[in-house]
Amino acid sequence: MTQRWRYFSIYKPYGMLSQFTDEGGNPGLAHLDFRFPSDCYPLGRLDRDSEGLLLLTNDAAVNQSLLDPRNAHPRTYWLQVEGSMGVSDCEKFSNGVIISIDGKEFRTRPALVELIDPPANLPDRTPPVRFRKSIPTSWISLTLTEGKNRQVRKMTAAVGFPTLRLIRVAVGKLALPEWKPGSVTEWSSSDFFEKTGIKKA
Repeated sequence: MTQRWRYFSIYKPYGMLSQFTDEGGNPGLAHLDFRFPSDCYPLGRLDRDSEGLLLLTNDAAVNQSLLDPRNAHPRTYWLQVEGSMGVSDCEKFSNGVIISIDGKEFRTRPALVELIDPPANLPDRTPPVRFRKSIPTSWISLTLTEGKNRQVRKMTAAVGFPTLRLIRVAVGKLALPEWKPGSVTEWSSSDFFEKTGIKKA
């Protein structure tokens, strides 16, 4: 019998783990209103307090290609950060930022950061980001080609703008098709590989 490979994207809700099992009182992906294949698993992860695009498949050959930093697959995030970020602050990311990984200094790859207007189509977050009248916030789009643990949050903090809300919106050219936490989209293999740019090992 020929194996049927299947490819999905979801909008991972805030507070949900990037795994099917619950842990530490936090819900896993099994709580989504969708029945995935029993051998399906997430490609990479988003932290519990991050949200947005997460890819899943039962095609094990995809994982190595996507997560191998040598393949430099771009990931794009929309971030709400604390403080008034300017163009000169965005440019600091273009040469890489020094962050700490496992207690050691690590210079990130150059990243593209642009100021954006507050996204009009984003769903409300539960719980909402804490609002402080005396401290402004900014929205940015950040695209990078690597994925160390909590890298995006460490990068914005390193330049003085802590992340308040983080939404992954695209992997390559595959973008979130629906702005609804918990939504699931199944992709044809041709669309999945064309849009993500993933090459199977």
